[in-house]
Amino acid sequence: MRKLLFSAVFVCTSLTASAQDLEFTQFYANPLYLNPAFAGTNGCARFAANYRNQWPALSGNYVSYAAAYDQYFDNISGGFGVILTNDVQAKTLNTTTLGLVYSYHLRLGRKWTGLLGAKAAYTQKFLDWDKLTFGDMIDPRRGFIYSTNDVPRGGSKGFFDASAGAVVYNKNFNIGFAANHLNRPNESLIVGESKLPMRFTAHASANIALGGSSKYSNVTTIMPSVLYSYQQGFQQLNIGAYVKYSQFTAGAYFRNKDAFILTLGVQTTTFRLGYSYDLTVSRLNNGISAGSHEISMQYLVQCRKKSKKFRTISCPTF
Repeated sequence: MRKLLFSAVFVCTSLTASAQDLEFTQFYANPLYLNPAFAGTNGCARFAANYRNQWPALSGNYVSYAAAYDQYFDNISGGFGVILTNDVQAKTLNTTTLGLVYSYHLRLGRKWTGLLGAKAAYTQKFLDWDKLTFGDMIDPRRGFIYSTNDVPRGGSKGFFDASAGAVVYNKNFNIGFAANHLNRPNESLIVGESKLPMRFTAHASANIALGGSSKYSNVTTIMPSVLYSYQQGFQQLNIGAYVKYSQFTAGAYFRNKDAFILTLGVQTTTFRLGYSYDLTVSRLNNGISAGSHEISMQYLVQCRKKSKKFRTISCPTF
């Protein structure tokens, strides 16, 4: 799902458009964006950065960025985080969001832990009117040659946004749910009201070890996972798995009616780097869009002393 999948041509009589949130293929590599309950799940400080270029062969491609920090703190019994995202759509619509995240960590017994998260964010949207084209600019034979009679209206909008989520996990399994845009803010850039629809996301993953490890060999781990998102009638299902051996990870996923995804990753004690390619299988097809490229990076700070209250969560890395 994309935020505002819009045409390069604006029709004069149309002043409204449906909007969907930006989406990252490597959703576990952007944990605070996936679910605010993931704040602090690394224990020590974690810095993450993500880049996505969707459909680069099109003149109106979509480029998205994310940067985040989170950490677990004993004195607040949970994790605190900050996340910044930026989305540029067709070089015309620019959306920037800055959010603060808190997640409460609660022991549910000997093996299970629960996370309850909340995010408060401020979003600024900007529409570049000079790059828009309208119906009255079109000549039937020569194309866009006329000046438009349309008068710029608005073009920028800022609003507060609230989200929440929950995760339950044990040593080898986790399941979570997140609800975004709970207050349904008005994001209209022109006139009137256009409320941002709520987005609901459910996700789950498992960590299955194949065989044992020794000082001479590393254990191979398979990590199946699934993600389902719903927003105003738009649905998305990601299903697939990663295989991890030593410092290397490879994965394959399918996003329903949209793309087949391949992912490669490498990680050390302090650093993670992942790359994924979306092979478009929708009507748009890969020859027209050239698919999508995504890169993720994480830097994991090593604590001098880890909290005794903290429990590690086993999630796919990318």
